[in-house]
Amino acid sequence: MANADCPAIGVFDSGVGGLSVLRELRIVLPRGNLSYVADSKYVPYGTKSPELIRDRSSAIVRFLVDHRRSRVVVVACNTATTHAVDLLRRDYPTVPIVGTEPAIKPAAHATQSGVVGILATGATLAGERVSNLIERNTEGIDVVTQPCPGLVEQVEAGDLSGPVTIELVRRYTQPLLARGADAIVLGCTHYSFLQETIRRVVGPSVTLFDSAAAVARQTAAVLATARADGVPREGAAPDGHGVFFTSGDPRLVRPVLETLWGEPLAEVRQLAL
Repeated sequence: MANADCPAIGVFDSGVGGLSVLRELRIVLPRGNLSYVADSKYVPYGTKSPELIRDRSSAIVRFLVDHRRSRVVVVACNTATTHAVDLLRRDYPTVPIVGTEPAIKPAAHATQSGVVGILATGATLAGERVSNLIERNTEGIDVVTQPCPGLVEQVEAGDLSGPVTIELVRRYTQPLLARGADAIVLGCTHYSFLQETIRRVVGPSVTLFDSAAAVARQTAAVLATARADGVPREGAAPDGHGVFFTSGDPRLVRPVLETLWGEPLAEVRQLAL
């Protein structure tokens, strides 16, 4: 049995975007045993129906809990959080489910112009969770939302700064800048990997807000509470181990995973659910 301080953590996303959260988890929980699922066969979730998103999320969490012995599951996807996290928490009442939501509150606190822009998938923006976040946290603030079709696919292809990606970033940020936004929320975990490109496009006067680090800190806090309550947190593998799965073709997904993760991966396993 692995050390009790090395929790088994399951993380999933529609594709590779959740690696932005996984990188932060490695920082705050360096001894955590991480199982990551990229549901690449169904990426992007942002164009899928809520029913399919819930079905995929449920199947992946079942795998992480039953087969990877995950003691906490991180939904490293804003769209899956929007449409599936309540169902997951109902179906797995003994497993903490940590969701990912756009960093709207800190952006609203930071804006000087009184205008906050939100870049996200259409499915995320259509959900009640984002509407509720905006209503609770942006009184007196002008909020401009912008769906970004195609951006997730660029990240999935490993194209973070090519001409097509730059053109999409310009197209989607221009309406926000035209309204005077000086704070832009990256409401999709994939967009974290585009921060350098987005900064070059929008300029230094605009601040970007990403929730990956906050999700990692919340996960650490949840695990600390669980240990304080006497709940065992044994790991599923040697300390600090990471295992990667994809529902797509590992030969295609692995190079992008390695680029975004920042190091070679011993293996990317095929996952059929």
